[in-house]
Amino acid sequence: MDMDTPKNTARTLWSLIEPVHAVTYFAPESHAAFEAAGLRGFWRGYFAGRAAPLGPVGQGPVVAAFFSFAPTMVTRAVPSVWDLVSPADALALRRTGARAALCRLLTGLEAETARAVELLTPYAGSLDLAGRPLAAANAELPWPDDPVDRLWHCATLLREHRGDGHVAALVAAGLDGCEILALRAGIDLPRSELQPYRGWSDDQWAAACQRLTGRGLLTPDGTATDAGRAVHRAVEAATDGAAARMEATDELLTTLTPLARACAADLRFPNPIGLPEVRR
Repeated sequence: MDMDTPKNTARTLWSLIEPVHAVTYFAPESHAAFEAAGLRGFWRGYFAGRAAPLGPVGQGPVVAAFFSFAPTMVTRAVPSVWDLVSPADALALRRTGARAALCRLLTGLEAETARAVELLTPYAGSLDLAGRPLAAANAELPWPDDPVDRLWHCATLLREHRGDGHVAALVAAGLDGCEILALRAGIDLPRSELQPYRGWSDDQWAAACQRLTGRGLLTPDGTATDAGRAVHRAVEAATDGAAARMEATDELLTTLTPLARACAADLRFPNPIGLPEVRR
């Protein structure tokens, strides 16, 4: 990877901050925090924690912002989850779980954590939030003083900022939530890591594959064509470009690397978020 290009630097930064953010989905402490509050089952905690910065919204804004989830999956959790926990309480729960997980995973890396926070704070605090609803909602939350809490907050801002840009790139490419998953499954990720975790039925998946085949992006057996791979590369390039307006320094990337590797211990590979193993 050419570390001199801003777009590649943006992708490398994502690969290093995503494991830090993702403890809220994969770490046992995060699951335990939500379950202790009565949010039984993984998905109630997921939707409550990730949607909480938006306030007590209905399913419409969540379907729009989360993009690749089947609307029927969202409606099973939202807005009924707000009868179990308020958005404010969900925010506290996700912070409690993430902090407990990071304290365990980053033991012995306190100096690196503190330095990463110093470097990330101005970077994450200066993001252009226009057209980025999830990033903007998280940016309005109070900035925590504790280094571990702040590390997770910065990683979350950057992650949702990139995710919002990714959604925009997908819309511009004429891909819907199920189609991008079917296309990705035809390139490099198992369907089993995508379809069930986003709630699409077999019929919906088949219909998406048929639409992509009609556009020349998939073959009938579900493999991406050269045109399909080109569309995917263009989407990823647009995502990188939208995230590269502030280039990460080499010191930031170097400082984040051991933290990302430590957090990746709680992740599995491959995974539904498409995160590669940290190898820098």
